[in-house]
Amino acid sequence: MLDQSFLSSVPHAPGVYLMLDRSSTVLYVGKAKDLFKRLSSYIRFKGSAHNKTAVMLSKVHKVDLVLTNTEKEALILEASLIKRHRPRYNVILRDDKSYPLIKVTVQEEWPRVFMTRRKKNDKARYFGPYASSSSMWTTLNLLQTLFPLRRCKGTKLKPRKRPCLNFQMNRCLAPCCGKIDNEPYRAMVDKAILFLEGRNRHLLQGLEKDMKQASAKLDFEKAATLRDQIGGLKRTLEKQVVVTQSKEDRDVYGFARSDASVSVILLYVREGVVRGTRMFFMEDTYGDDQAIMSQIVKQVYDERSLPPQLVLLPFEIEDQLLLGERLSELTGRKTALSVPSRGDRKDLIAMANANARQRFDEIDKKRASWEALGMDLQKRLNLTRLPHHIECVDISNISGTNAVGSLVRYEHGNPQKNGYRRYKIKQVQGPDDYAMMREVLIRRFSDSNPQSAFPEMLLVDGGKGQLSVAESILKEKDLLADIDLIGIAKERQDEGEKLYKLGRKNPIILPPHNPVLLYLMRIRDESHRFGVSFHRSLRNKQTLASILDTIPGVGPARKKQLLKQIGSLKNISQAPVTDLMAVDGIGPELAQQIHNHFHDEPTPR
Repeated sequence: MLDQSFLSSVPHAPGVYLMLDRSSTVLYVGKAKDLFKRLSSYIRFKGSAHNKTAVMLSKVHKVDLVLTNTEKEALILEASLIKRHRPRYNVILRDDKSYPLIKVTVQEEWPRVFMTRRKKNDKARYFGPYASSSSMWTTLNLLQTLFPLRRCKGTKLKPRKRPCLNFQMNRCLAPCCGKIDNEPYRAMVDKAILFLEGRNRHLLQGLEKDMKQASAKLDFEKAATLRDQIGGLKRTLEKQVVVTQSKEDRDVYGFARSDASVSVILLYVREGVVRGTRMFFMEDTYGDDQAIMSQIVKQVYDERSLPPQLVLLPFEIEDQLLLGERLSELTGRKTALSVPSRGDRKDLIAMANANARQRFDEIDKKRASWEALGMDLQKRLNLTRLPHHIECVDISNISGTNAVGSLVRYEHGNPQKNGYRRYKIKQVQGPDDYAMMREVLIRRFSDSNPQSAFPEMLLVDGGKGQLSVAESILKEKDLLADIDLIGIAKERQDEGEKLYKLGRKNPIILPPHNPVLLYLMRIRDESHRFGVSFHRSLRNKQTLASILDTIPGVGPARKKQLLKQIGSLKNISQAPVTDLMAVDGIGPELAQQIHNHFHDEPTPR
């Protein structure tokens, strides 16, 4: 806990402070124009013991200070430290992940358009990030249909004698075979960029002008291609809902609160049309609305995700002027943070706020839906408690090889990916599903795992045998009274799914379309999918390793370089000696040896 004596070493200077607990875990990161004044306010704080600030301060054992020259430097450092440490009491954007981008390699002689998740300083054009991967793929597929640029990998275009299948499907212009010159190809790249910038109406006008010129020159094939592009673009424009007549680009934030929960939505408005959305939901937040909103804006924008010239906010936020200066530095132009009071800008805020409130409506509906399903589940299976947390275990192997166990977790009817677990079977040799199940369950319910994290219901993929194994493990761990056990097994085709429960001789058979059965099947299938994907990756690694590792002189480092520079095992097997020699660490003799290995040729002595 902080006390008055601590302040004797705190200067009147800008900087960042990190509050740490006894184990040196960062609890909170904050910034201040005057560190002494800010930390003094914590020492003078008097609130109830249940106040969130009081709870946090009771855990603070130490405060680290980082002095900066200016408050703006402190703001930048604060955002960086929050992303690094992800403190418990700071606002953390739960969807803070690598969002997909669309990359146009304008720096290449023959540019490509493709998806990426990393923004590099390579002079390419990047568009996004896209909050929804499905919307990104929809955009990319439409783009490749309208503007068939090359899709082959590599910065340099490799000449081919005949075009690939994409050319025959009208999905590529085949520059590799000289089917198009660089100038018209570049013109098509420019049009693709216009499309990605959202300037569709400008693009449409240009395409219509080009079509008329092609018709006037009797170039009907080109005119027909342009006509198809115009048709596809018009169909896209018809689906777009115009929310404002102004063509300026804006990011619009909406905010809603319900008790301690906060919902924030970000609308990406480009040329008057909502191009995408990003939702943030925090169930238990620390700080007032102005501070929360400020922390979100700080984390949304960085060198990889730049804001437009205008960012609309629902209310004044903490450090608003400072944030505006920081964003202007990032973009290299004036970027304004504005709270509109009238006109279409205020209407946009109202629409964003309504969307943020909608999140709470959706949560209430999901909660009600789960309560109904959970109660039906408890009733039909005669469970001792409502199973808010359900885990399912599955075993995947082929004749005992590359055996893995998978565990998925569902909470209140929804999958919780952070509770998923994969187990590589270590102690069982050969195809023994019961022993494998036993190993996985022992590891899952080991004493090192907190009992509070255990589920109310455990679902095992299998019948009475698997159920018996699970029962023995839970008995050993003294958990049988706390966890309901259910087995789900697919019997003969005409019998469908059967549910097995401890203490019941006959299986429970529910109608095929019963919601309870469908829910349990969905959990079982997800566990199976999760396990099979892990099993497949292990099998592929083993296959790859077994082939390359049998070649004398090819160790882990050289194997990595071969895969990195040539691409795949198939490419390595088909590569000529000259390509193998070009790989770092592969000399002429070893290149010949690798080539001979894949072509059943004796290595010369």
